[in-house]
Amino acid sequence: MSVIKDISQIFPKHLFWDVDPKNLDVQDDRDFIIPRALIATTAETFAKDIQPLEKLYSKTQIVRELQKTKERISNEVCKLVARRYHVRQFLRYQ
Repeated sequence: MSVIKDISQIFPKHLFWDVDPKNLDVQDDRDFIIPRALIATTAETFAKDIQPLEKLYSKTQIVRELQKTKERISNEVCKLVARRYHVRQFLRYQ
């Protein structure tokens, strides 16, 4: 995990349509950045989409933020994350 200040060079701009990504702090705003980085991922794009997150955050941080987020992360994304990190499956919606 490296120290990165400007996430606008890492993630597609459309994921942060309502904020200026240059104003986000990698550590202070991880509860916002992590779910947004995966909100539009699919089974086909997941491996590519999660790689930038893995450069910034530990797997524990990624899982924790997805488990508690209020963003509309699909159950499929939760399953993909759980499978990738060999953790107990969790769902956002029952």
